[in-house]
Amino acid sequence: MHIAQFTNTYHPVTSGVVRSVSSFRQALAALGHNVFVFAQASRDYEDSEPFIFRYPALQLPLQEYPLTIPVSNFVDTLLPSLKLDVLHAHHPVLLGQVAARKAEAFGIPLVFTHHTRYREYSHYAFALPQGLAKQVIDRWIGDYMSQCQHVVAPSESIKQLLTETYGVTEGISVVPTGIDVAHYQQAEAGDIRQRHGWAADDTVLISLGRLAKEKNWETLITAVAAIMQNQPHVRLVILGEGEERSGLEALAEQLGVAERVNLIGTVPFDAVPNYLKAADLFCFASITETQGLVTLEAMAAGLPVVAVEATGTSDAVGHGVEGLLTPNESEALAAALNKMLADESLRHKMAEAAVHKANEFDLQKLARRLVGVYEEAIAAKKAGFHITPDSQKPIFSLDWRQLLEVNAE
Repeated sequence: MHIAQFTNTYHPVTSGVVRSVSSFRQALAALGHNVFVFAQASRDYEDSEPFIFRYPALQLPLQEYPLTIPVSNFVDTLLPSLKLDVLHAHHPVLLGQVAARKAEAFGIPLVFTHHTRYREYSHYAFALPQGLAKQVIDRWIGDYMSQCQHVVAPSESIKQLLTETYGVTEGISVVPTGIDVAHYQQAEAGDIRQRHGWAADDTVLISLGRLAKEKNWETLITAVAAIMQNQPHVRLVILGEGEERSGLEALAEQLGVAERVNLIGTVPFDAVPNYLKAADLFCFASITETQGLVTLEAMAAGLPVVAVEATGTSDAVGHGVEGLLTPNESEALAAALNKMLADESLRHKMAEAAVHKANEFDLQKLARRLVGVYEEAIAAKKAGFHITPDSQKPIFSLDWRQLLEVNAE
């Protein structure tokens, strides 16, 4: 099978979408399929993988990711020669729109993975009130899905969200991003603790993600700071980088815990399992996850979890089984952390359960499931099927194009 993956972000960017595209690409290639990735250009980065094709991109001030420019004469000339069987879009805009147009032009199926809870990013839509921005985003996603033969949800909770919001019941499958479980289970901490100056008796709580507003870091840091008042050997380590770094550093300073809250920054992907192995417990407060991939990776490394209960995370963690889930409140999160830290047998029990749960997300198994989705999409295209949202859902009473035109005047 010849498969084209269109994504606005790929290496050297670090994100859940990049991880998903990259890991599935490798797994699909191992199954004998040809996978072509179309992504953003990146200055001073050379691809070591075959079949990676780049669109031009701009690095804008104050923007973490490059802005892909969805125009390439080279790609336009190349695509017909690839004899593609399916186009797989990982974003609904920019290269996602290119994928939709090319799928229509070539008469091949379009598959879309709903990686992100897009409405939770409405605070970036400065020109619109928040409530209206969320509605515009919902309608816009519904319109994009109607061009597809199949939609992939990375978790059951996201599938339920799409069904409730858009009434989509056919042509939708749950295919989580798989993980190389052995890579995490066999990792070793090495000298990470010594290198960063963590004491041998420090209890290291670790978290991972972009330092962005929607990741809810303030709730996590505030919760851990409350614990540190009575447990001076607790340390919080956060892997990741982003625009909220200075604000989070200021918060840790204000709470008097700056020396024990370590913002490590971005670390190489291959080094992440080693950092997880150097920790004692994984904690997480994000409420915008679609799968809980970083949580699953921590579980694969043998860490019990304490996290805010939210979509994605709750798909990965069973409360009282692999970890403890709490309301989105720093006090509740602190109480759960205290409970876990005070009970060593509970931590060991949940760590064992975490490893067992992570084994369910074997990459090769899920890659075969994705191949099944592609086969369904090909058959659906031949039958003239496309995703049909329920036009009676309230969101379809909103004409988002007209709203944007009015707002621009």
